[in-house]
Amino acid sequence: MTILSINAGSSSLKFALYGVNQGQLGSALLIGQFEHLEPSTGSSDKKPITLKYEPQGQQKVKKEISVAPYLDPFDAAIEELKTLIAAHKGPSADAGANLVAIAHRVVHGGAHFSVSTLVTDDVLNKLRELNSLAPLHQPHNIAGIEAFQKSFPEVPQVACFDTSFHTTLPVLETTFAIPNELTKSGVRRYGFHGLSYQYVSDQLSRKCLASSGRTILAHLGNGASLCATLNHKSVSTTMGFSALDGLMMGTRSGAIDAGVLLYLLSQGKSEKEIETLLYKQSGLLGVSGFSADVRTLRQSKDPKAIFALDLFAYRITKEMGALSAVLGGLDVICFTGGIGEHDRVLRSAVCRNLSWLGIELDEELNNNATGDKITCINSTQSRVQVWVVPTDEGKVAAQQALMLV
Repeated sequence: MTILSINAGSSSLKFALYGVNQGQLGSALLIGQFEHLEPSTGSSDKKPITLKYEPQGQQKVKKEISVAPYLDPFDAAIEELKTLIAAHKGPSADAGANLVAIAHRVVHGGAHFSVSTLVTDDVLNKLRELNSLAPLHQPHNIAGIEAFQKSFPEVPQVACFDTSFHTTLPVLETTFAIPNELTKSGVRRYGFHGLSYQYVSDQLSRKCLASSGRTILAHLGNGASLCATLNHKSVSTTMGFSALDGLMMGTRSGAIDAGVLLYLLSQGKSEKEIETLLYKQSGLLGVSGFSADVRTLRQSKDPKAIFALDLFAYRITKEMGALSAVLGGLDVICFTGGIGEHDRVLRSAVCRNLSWLGIELDEELNNNATGDKITCINSTQSRVQVWVVPTDEGKVAAQQALMLV
């Protein structure tokens, strides 16, 4: 038996196929992603769909997929994935055979969903109501579910929510200083990146005894947030009502004075223009003026690129200081996500800025931590442990789907 884990974006589709043996989830049998799935505009410079995948114990494979103009790229990717799964299972196999569930990462569960749930028409309708709260993710998550429902009609689809990990947040953390009527209607802080935080917290619980104490988890990627945990339970986080709050990100502004939004409205900006500005034109891209990719910015000597990276580190430092205050001190910091796992310069800068908490890195360990394995990177003199843990949101989603079905 197998479970397929899916993370559908606007132009990408990440997948992982996990084995199930005697009711227990095994390691990934197949993992990969499709890129360049954005709908064709008829432009001659449209990039072909690329597929990168790695069967268990084998070399990575990369291939390009040609798609007829009349075909939807996402549907074409699913058909290719079905062929890939069938080939992995053996000659004449059916991709859907023995597939007990398809687990989908869904960014926002809102007030409706605090745990993973089987997808029904009613569930999809409730999820659509949350599109405006996560416009970069939610519509594409839903579209992914619908596409897989069509391609695998006999297989249960399970929605797994990034907000679920944060259901333990105390009311002081979730409440905005607004009229009670709005709070009761669902305008509150939810928190995100929960599948990642669940995985990392579980891994730390096995490797680091101190992580049951005052811990800050830093999911740093194109989307970025921090989460404070006690006893591996979320007690505070930087993202709130939407996935726009908190840290600056690749293209998102992060926390911003609400007065700025009122000012932009007074200047004639439309709601859609402001949404585009805050979600797609800000963050590292907006400050640097040319890229949202930390790797590109690291290689640049442009002062704006250097400043964008300094600002990113400063915002992380500031928020970690606030979370340390909420926790009443700090025992463990853990870096994860694409940037957190691979950018040694950022990790060093943040820990240096927080040295007053008793943090001291072993720079050699930090330099050698490349995100391929769980690594402790603090010196023996450090009063705070510092870890790098590669995340696996897909495995958490698959585990939750297995428990449900």
